Amino acid sequence: TNLNVRTETGFSQQLIFPAALITYGDHEIPVHLLLSRAGASHETVLNNSIQNLEYAFVSALRKVISGGRPLIGFTEGHGELDNRSLYDAIQSLSSGFQVGFVNLDSISSDGLAQLAALIIAKPTHPFTETQKFKINQFVMGGGSVLWAIDQTDAELDSMRTTGDQTVIARPLNLDDLLFTYGIRFNYDIVADMNCAKIPLTMGNVGTQSQIELAPWLFYPVFMPTSSHPVVKNLDGIRSEFTGTLDTIAVPGIRKSIILQSSPFSRLLNLPATISLQLVEETPDPTQFKNKPYPVAALLEGPFPSVFANRPVPPGIDPTIKIPDRGKPAKMVAIADGDVIRGQINPTDGSPYPLGWDRYTEQQYGNKSFLLNAIDYLTDDGDIIALRGKEIKLRLLDPVKIKEERI
Repeated sequence: TNLNVRTETGFSQQLIFPAALITYGDHEIPVHLLLSRAGASHETVLNNSIQNLEYAFVSALRKVISGGRPLIGFTEGHGELDNRSLYDAIQSLSSGFQVGFVNLDSISSDGLAQLAALIIAKPTHPFTETQKFKINQFVMGGGSVLWAIDQTDAELDSMRTTGDQTVIARPLNLDDLLFTYGIRFNYDIVADMNCAKIPLTMGNVGTQSQIELAPWLFYPVFMPTSSHPVVKNLDGIRSEFTGTLDTIAVPGIRKSIILQSSPFSRLLNLPATISLQLVEETPDPTQFKNKPYPVAALLEGPFPSVFANRPVPPGIDPTIKIPDRGKPAKMVAIADGDVIRGQINPTDGSPYPLGWDRYTEQQYGNKSFLLNAIDYLTDDGDIIALRGKEIKLRLLDPVKIKEERI
């Protein structure tokens, strides 16, 4: 990356490679040292990067010397994101974890208990009661879960074909499970003036179509404002057709909102019709002066069981013991599955890095967000807390240096 360095005569650019490589036996883990953040000054970027150094090295050291890597499982069988969409997410996690896919129909509760964390990545088909029971047993045993849930069926490809789409709710049969744990994904869509751009045909010049990038309110970019270590100092996180979530008071469960929309956003309740012609209209600022809406949260504590005092689903041993509450566990809930979905190159079908926007050629903070979230879910030693350290650089006064250098 090019680093701007302030000199007496102005700025000069210096090419740097902000990375380190940790080698242990046959294992190698790269450590990224520079935390970029859109709109931040160079001094702020460097200060944030210095604050992150201890966490970056300790986290990598723990992964490389821990021997057996913890197991991470992505659920499959419910129309979740496919291998190509998850390619970079899996590759990035593989440096410190063993990553694979889990079929809830065939895996036993004992097999599920071997996982350090379970990731449910944008399912489109409902879960059965038996599958929910296995997830619940996993949580009761202290298992951690990342929920990346789309409660709507909105897709840009559908709109490109017809020009508009009537967006309806997507039934996943997870509401009672999540409500018991203290989270509710709402059936709505966020329209945010802080958003990514999409390419659209804006007329013709001669025989050539004129394609321009236009802001698309339904692709919000969330700028983390929370000081929680999972999102602290991260770059903007790109999303697509995001909903909102609410936390529900559950005794013993601590909750933190870690991502929310900008103050210039509004909600569309379902069902709603969304048209691509909206990009031609200038948004009325008075309609977007609302409060920020929560879109991602953390939950931790001994979660209550949704199957307490309920009959056991078919296929489950009826003599199995169901506790009222489980062992302490953690959850990350995101009201959009596309936050962890990588884009695909339409020319050759190859996957782009997670967080890369092929239209604007900009890298967002999605990958760092996912890695931090999984570190948080699987971290027994509170290493993620190192990201919460504040280090203030006492920079010398450049004016004083120049005037009193002798």
